[in-house]
Amino acid sequence: MVETGNRKPVRPVPKVAVLATIFVAVFVSNVDLFVVNVALPDIGRDLSGASLGALSWVLNAYAIVFAALLVVAGRLADRHGQRTGFQLGLALFTAGSAMCAVAGGVGWLVAARCIQAVGAAALLPTSLALMLEVTAPARRAGMVRAWSAVGGVAAALGPVLGGVLVQASWRWVFIINVPIGVVALVVGARVLPKVASDRSGAGPDLAGAALVTLSIGALSLGLVKSNEWGWGDPRTLGSFAVALLLLAGFLAQSRRHPAPIVEMAILRNSRFSTASASMLLFTLAFAGVTLSSALWCQDVWHYSALRTGLALAPGPLMVPALAVVSGPLAKRFGPGPVSAVGNVLFGAGILWWPLAVGSTPHYASAMLPGFLIGGVGVGLCLPTLTAAGATALPPQRLATGAGVITMARQIGAVLGVAVLVGVLGTPHSLRGAVHAYRDGWYVLAGVSVLAGLVALGVRRPPRADPATGPVLPEPDAAARVSPGIG
Repeated sequence: MVETGNRKPVRPVPKVAVLATIFVAVFVSNVDLFVVNVALPDIGRDLSGASLGALSWVLNAYAIVFAALLVVAGRLADRHGQRTGFQLGLALFTAGSAMCAVAGGVGWLVAARCIQAVGAAALLPTSLALMLEVTAPARRAGMVRAWSAVGGVAAALGPVLGGVLVQASWRWVFIINVPIGVVALVVGARVLPKVASDRSGAGPDLAGAALVTLSIGALSLGLVKSNEWGWGDPRTLGSFAVALLLLAGFLAQSRRHPAPIVEMAILRNSRFSTASASMLLFTLAFAGVTLSSALWCQDVWHYSALRTGLALAPGPLMVPALAVVSGPLAKRFGPGPVSAVGNVLFGAGILWWPLAVGSTPHYASAMLPGFLIGGVGVGLCLPTLTAAGATALPPQRLATGAGVITMARQIGAVLGVAVLVGVLGTPHSLRGAVHAYRDGWYVLAGVSVLAGLVALGVRRPPRADPATGPVLPEPDAAARVSPGIG
């Protein structure tokens, strides 16, 4: 998806300005994932009291489109230029943000979020390619770590930033992206390097992108509406059947197309496919926890958006510290056991809430321990699973594998939101709401433990002899291929 090699930019460029433009754009696109969770209750109240099921598409439409187009956008940028892809992606993300800010209804907001997602899908792979083009080979590993750390900073600051902005209006969550995006576009037009494009080979699989988008959308629809329609309702079962048929079509298309979104060959690598499956399940639980905790604080405990953002911050803040030690632990004990322990700890943090949390606010004793335990788990399993998937593949497949892992994370996020909404339904009393959230947390804890069991199947990567074969990338470096958590 991203190939940089040792080519030089066509013209000299001011490196600091290039890196600043890239990091600002990546931060804005990442932080948007976390601020919207905090803003969702206010969005619902402002847009004619929209239901949680309708609001879930504000999150899921973004994730579905991003997942489907990430690989496609990367390949289009390879053919037509990384600079063009970055600028176009940033322009679309900025325009989508402006449309979100003036949305008069949920449908408008969802459509605008789709435009944002198209832009983000183009922005992510091209930002990495442009950054590596202006970085000396000896410094590239460090720059990739810095690029990836932007996602962690966005996760930590996102809830608090969202809370601050929502105090004025939920629309400021999107308005703030516009001037930042415009400035980055103007600066980028002056300083970003022009990188030689590569038009050889087949174009991206647009039909495959459409099939996987519709498949995930149909599955999400069935899950979101399951509580309202009923699990045995023909509409629910029909949604699942359509999702399966479209998935079968996507897999058939991927086998036929010369440049598919998902290469079947890498899925036959058991170490990679097991790590990707565990990642999908982990992200399912993570997305459900992120949304449910934000909704609980505001809808049950009646916290303000700012107080909710502060309440959610300790969990993400735990992740960077634990991520530092996850690499050495994986080298000593293997990626499977470390990621399994991380997933189980994350599940234990989730399980704390239905056992300790009640309708009366007791944050320090009831909710905070779950965030801290879960944060330790996330710090152990997220970088370890990402590294395990990347190191399962030879270096020339690293970018493709990173795209698939990122896609698995986004699909997991979609399913996590959909499952949570399906379990919560529409409670008609405080007592009903408390029971619904507890049921949701039990389900998410179970999914996290299941992710840990799957992770046990991730074996240590074999080390090839440099004289006879390629040496696989180090786990702690490979873990940083894709920024962010969600």
